[in-house]
Amino acid sequence: METGPGGGLTPMSRITLLTDFGTRDGYVGAVKGVISSIFPGVLLDDISHDLDRGDIHGASLALERYWNRFPRGTVHLAVVDPGVGTERRALAVEVERRFLVVPDNGLATPILASGLTWRAVELEPGAYLKPPESRTFHGRDLFAPAAAYLARGIHLSRLGSAVSDPVLLPQPSVRREAEGVVGEVIVRDRFGNLVTNLDGGLLDGASEVEIAGRRIPVHQTYGEVEPGELLALANSDRRVEVAARDDSAARLLDVEEGVSVRISVRSQASPGLHPTAPSGPFDDRGP
Repeated sequence: METGPGGGLTPMSRITLLTDFGTRDGYVGAVKGVISSIFPGVLLDDISHDLDRGDIHGASLALERYWNRFPRGTVHLAVVDPGVGTERRALAVEVERRFLVVPDNGLATPILASGLTWRAVELEPGAYLKPPESRTFHGRDLFAPAAAYLARGIHLSRLGSAVSDPVLLPQPSVRREAEGVVGEVIVRDRFGNLVTNLDGGLLDGASEVEIAGRRIPVHQTYGEVEPGELLALANSDRRVEVAARDDSAARLLDVEEGVSVRISVRSQASPGLHPTAPSGPFDDRGP
């Protein structure tokens, strides 16, 4: 057994992996090999390796979906790193007794900007981390060792110097207008569902959502409409989503991921109106 992040003994440690490396070329195997060499027997959970290449925004939303579903002590290694080899920093972050090992390119934005208390360090060569062998594969040479040492219980501060200004991706605005609350589509998922930045609670008492010139009825489940029909609902992440039963809302509405779309929720509800401001490493808000 290893010394856990809290200083006590833990019967198992876990590292999750989220990358855009794919599974064909052996890159994921190289990352796992480094981790296993440092910490044999650590549990490795593959979340996904088929993210769109270089899609930091998509990776950030994926990470947000699962990071706090894992037990405390879990280390989340997430690498979508189009800036590898440049001056961008490499980070390890502790938040809610879990760890994130990520490039400093905004990938952790939904977590760092959530209002939770966090602390971060820039990964630096030292007693545990060696200078990267390659300028183009920090996933193997820098992030993998850092994740392994954190899972072994090495204190965050031993891996680098404190950081208080991580890069954050721009956050889409939420505003109230005469006809309701307006946000935008932030992602098109693999089912063609259009996920927005609006809190699902805004649909309480609402009858319809407006998007791309169409008025879409509000329902609670996909099965409440006929195949091919559009609907709006609060999805499993409690975000307002526009979907089509057994079809693609993105195709039917001709709306693509990343395109700003006006969505007006006709409701007097107010949850989700104000985007959360970023916290700092010594912010006293938190669990």
